[in-house]
Amino acid sequence: MAVNRVIRVALADDHQVVVHALRTFLESHPDIRVTGVSRSGEDLLARLPGWERPDIIVIDLMMPGGIDGVETTRRVVQGFPEIGIVALTASTDESRMNAVLRAGASGYVRKDAEPEVLLKAIRSVARGRPFVDPSAAGDALVGGPASELSVREIDVLRQVAFGHTNREVGERLSISEETVKTHVGHILGKLGLQNRAQLVAYAVKRRLVDVEEL
Repeated sequence: MAVNRVIRVALADDHQVVVHALRTFLESHPDIRVTGVSRSGEDLLARLPGWERPDIIVIDLMMPGGIDGVETTRRVVQGFPEIGIVALTASTDESRMNAVLRAGASGYVRKDAEPEVLLKAIRSVARGRPFVDPSAAGDALVGGPASELSVREIDVLRQVAFGHTNREVGERLSISEETVKTHVGHILGKLGLQNRAQLVAYAVKRRLVDVEEL
């Protein structure tokens, strides 16, 4: 996404006060426009095809109805893979965080975070870069021990956690993009993880990156 492009955001949350506050905050920034609001996973999936296509959907993980935020995320990612998902939740359950990241969310923010953390998550995911709220990742028990990784793999993991693409990681570490891709695959396999968003959470949890750098 170009830096000067307006990011289209949809909100899925059953609490009207929360939605109003989020909309007011997000639209106070000139690069954000809220294009749709829904109150449940079923409502979101029904409305989404008729909306102006959002770049990002901010999804509450604990909405009422037959499907929760994790399943809603999975269905959105399957049907609209070009849309980035930022999960927003009051839950401190690390299993729920791991589940939504496995389902395809690229961002994860707790509701008690500063509003700027959510804004940063939306902007990061809109640019194709995963973002996990450091306070949430600090509690999450994800992945195996870092001792399973080689020094080079830790270097690659750190660069991935900073949101760099494989090409950018290769340029920074003076290795080919294909080599980076191979390293990322090995890291995911060794740690028992599935995607880059989980790698971000892992790197923060294991203190392989300084949260102030994210």
